[in-house]
Amino acid sequence: MSRARPGSAEPFPWDLALFLAMNRLGWSPAMTWAATPRELALALGLTRRAAALSRRDLARLMTDFPDEGVP
Repeated sequence: MSRARPGSAEPFPWDLALFLAMNRLGWSPAMTWAATPRELALALGLTRRAAALSRRDLARLMTDFPDEGVP
């Protein structure tokens, strides 16, 4: 039951994704279906994590978006 995304040449390989999640990762069906394709790719090591924020960038974000009222 694979459908191609608009502008995509190949449909998402659901059969392979389900097989790898349940067999290679040992996830239950519920865990597998709860994951996004991006989370699955990250868990399988098919993509890299984003680089961590620098202290300067984190400080700027904390200034721009303060946690007001959060204990």
